[in-house]
Amino acid sequence: MSVELTILAIGCVFAVVQIFVAAEFEAGQRGFKWAVSSREGDAPEWSPLVGRLKRAQANYLETFPVFVAAVLIVEVAGRTSGLTEAGAIVWLAARVAFWIVYAIGIPVLRSLLFAVSIGGIGMVLWPALFG
Repeated sequence: MSVELTILAIGCVFAVVQIFVAAEFEAGQRGFKWAVSSREGDAPEWSPLVGRLKRAQANYLETFPVFVAAVLIVEVAGRTSGLTEAGAIVWLAARVAFWIVYAIGIPVLRSLLFAVSIGGIGMVLWPALFG
């Protein structure tokens, strides 16, 4: 399996990790009764940490399909290269760091890491568009 597809598979696992971590912290804050309920009606406000985990998860799930498409495009087109491998690695490293930094609450670094992750996607797409 190519590096790009391996990173894509790891990215899928990381998506599930983010979902479960955010859900666990949310359930821990709101309690077991809320966690197993139908969750209708008013729910208590999220703590700052739960809010950051939920927003980081949402951000990941908004941009992950673009990465998936980029990897599939270069794989199907036969345009994988050292650049696409590096781009996939940059994307994953930046996304993991983004999640950690977002959870901790470091705003400027978070934005820079987001930009780096987008650059990683650009590195993956470059050979398909201009190679």
